[in-house]
Amino acid sequence: MEQAINLYLQKRGFKAFTPKAVFFDMDGVLFDSMPYHAASWAQTCTSFGLEMDKTEAYMHEGRTGASTINILTRRHWGREATEQEIADIYAEKCRLFNACPEAPKMPGAQQVLEAVKQAALTIVVVTGSGQQSLLDRLNTNYPGFFTPELIVSSKDVKHGKPHPEPYLMALQRTGLHPWEAMVVENAPLGVRSATAAEIFTIAVNTGPLPESALLQEGADMLFPSMTALAESGLFAQLARHDA
Repeated sequence: MEQAINLYLQKRGFKAFTPKAVFFDMDGVLFDSMPYHAASWAQTCTSFGLEMDKTEAYMHEGRTGASTINILTRRHWGREATEQEIADIYAEKCRLFNACPEAPKMPGAQQVLEAVKQAALTIVVVTGSGQQSLLDRLNTNYPGFFTPELIVSSKDVKHGKPHPEPYLMALQRTGLHPWEAMVVENAPLGVRSATAAEIFTIAVNTGPLPESALLQEGADMLFPSMTALAESGLFAQLARHDA
């Protein structure tokens, strides 16, 4: 951990790393929902004449729905999608996703949240999702950890991940500098977004992508799962270090 922090400070030119908050992505970090998202996107795209397989869906994870749709329409139709097309395609994707079984909590996520809370760090959610079904489940599945004003979703930003705006907004809402926060992300575009905002970024590889997909986007630390992160004792170490 010390080596990762020192490299982060050297790379960013910051004098100290004094975390006061942890910003969590949601899909693939707090909920094991990405298999359902990937299947829903693949089926929806096929029905609208836009080709995208499940693996590509993981690579787009973190983007807003509109951004993902426009990438596909530019590739297949040679143009941006209209507002109505975006609305229709995203509505179908949401319909299929909501018909899936309820996404389970990600193994290890509860323990990570408990460790963060025990370390007296503020908990924030920064998600590219705008689906109310998942946002509503945060307090149902993880009671006592989240507050509405500390949830940044696709509805709150103009530019979704990989643009840094979602994480910059999280910094703004918490009144923190980049060296006063940490990010937990599972998606390459999410890691790119967080590192562009100059925040110390922990990648958890909970999907089918190779580790290199996360490391090459600039992750400062990498864990193979949320369970591994929970078992690392990292947040307890930070609490002792800060004391």
